[in-house]
Amino acid sequence: LFLIVSLTLIFSVCVFAMVKGGSAERYAGLVVAAATIGVEVIHLTVPREFQGGLLLAMDGFVGGAFLLLALRHASLWLGGALILQAMQFTLHAYYFVTGIRRGNTYALINNLDSAGVLLCILVGSVIAWRRRAASAK
Repeated sequence: LFLIVSLTLIFSVCVFAMVKGGSAERYAGLVVAAATIGVEVIHLTVPREFQGGLLLAMDGFVGGAFLLLALRHASLWLGGALILQAMQFTLHAYYFVTGIRRGNTYALINNLDSAGVLLCILVGSVIAWRRRAASAK
């Protein structure tokens, strides 16, 4: 049930960003949606002992995409999302390098960090939507 609610929330924010956000928000929503699909494919198809490196690579992909977006569109929400994504990458790198089994602490930090990234994208999308609506008047 938690997985279904989480995926619904993630894709809702991504669709909102792609529909109502500006250029940066649309790309960020697309990147997060693609990464979420990739992570779920990894979890469903790859044995647990081999998932760490692939999850690390996926976080590197998202972090690199956010970095390119931040270089192109300097915005506060994107800086926050980039920092949170760096924390996510660090979390996966720590567990990958040390070989520690992922447990409740990992899940809590991972989920809170992901929620923070989504919140940054949502805030950026709302701001872009309101700016566009105000300029249309």
